[in-house]
Amino acid sequence: MTHTKNTFLAALYKRWVRRMPAQKAIVALAHRLLKVVYAVMTSGTPYQELGATCHDERDRAPIMLRTVRRLEKLGYRVTVQPAAPDDPGSLPNTG
Repeated sequence: MTHTKNTFLAALYKRWVRRMPAQKAIVALAHRLLKVVYAVMTSGTPYQELGATCHDERDRAPIMLRTVRRLEKLGYRVTVQPAAPDDPGSLPNTG
């Protein structure tokens, strides 16, 4: 068995452990894993890893708005512009 960190389930656990006790997050993760195994076994399709950034990519607009509002509450004026792919100041896409 391999241990990987940048997976959908690892990211899900990290999200859950921020808002519930670790043991409860582990049980919730085990439940999600059982649901995934059941779906794979009943449908016959292979498991497709969604990646650690799945939630961030899906919820891009709400995350951006929430972050802008938080910065504005702290007294900053924020202008959001998409980073150019070849911009040296932009973060690399790890997805």
